Amino acid sequence: MRLPVIQGFIRRRLLVNFRVDADVMSRFLPAPFRPKLHDGHAIAGICLIRLEGIHPAGTPECIGISSENAAHRIAVEWNGPNGETLEGVFIPRRDTGSRLNYIAGGRLFPGVHHLASFSVTDDGAHIDLVMRSRDGDVAVHVRGADADLLPATSCFASLAESSRFFEGGSLGYSVTREAGRLDGLLLRTLDWRVRALDIEQVESSFFADRKLFPEGTVEFDHALVMRDIRHEWYKAEDMFTD
Repeated sequence: MRLPVIQGFIRRRLLVNFRVDADVMSRFLPAPFRPKLHDGHAIAGICLIRLEGIHPAGTPECIGISSENAAHRIAVEWNGPNGETLEGVFIPRRDTGSRLNYIAGGRLFPGVHHLASFSVTDDGAHIDLVMRSRDGDVAVHVRGADADLLPATSCFASLAESSRFFEGGSLGYSVTREAGRLDGLLLRTLDWRVRALDIEQVESSFFADRKLFPEGTVEFDHALVMRDIRHEWYKAEDMFTD
């Protein structure tokens, strides 16, 4: 069954970004993907997103559902059928606070989802978010406030440069229960707007795992926040990896 166009509202979306040694990041990627580099670094991170009013196009918005979700993602490139360079994100893991998303993910709509608990305090300018997966494999804590500038330590020269980089990552491929097959999903934001998030605290069990990322191969770079943006999801063709 082909997924219908899904519409809804991004109430809040955080992109918590890390710069990673490109050789280390390449180990995570199935062919044909390679890291999309910026200033010589691979860029990976966590998308923490609150969705509201999610409903199939052509149905009343009042029937829509809401959920807190997280996706670990890696910016990637690959060669298209005519040798052109394509870009998007590879998503090795998705977590959700919605039991419906957990049950339907990888079945009725793309991406296997793991159940997680979310604790969020958000006053529209300052946010404190904690996510812990039920299986104990993943934990994230982010606290920060809306800002106009990226930190001086970022490998991106400006907020505009970062915005352009991540706007290009609208096509995502998620791990499925079937080895070698990735679910494809295209996100279309109807009004792309980002601000910087001045981070006071960031913790990620995934990026802190020194078995995966040896000392010196990963550093927090910066975070972005998006608020109150209408969007649409489209099913993309699945990808079969080597």
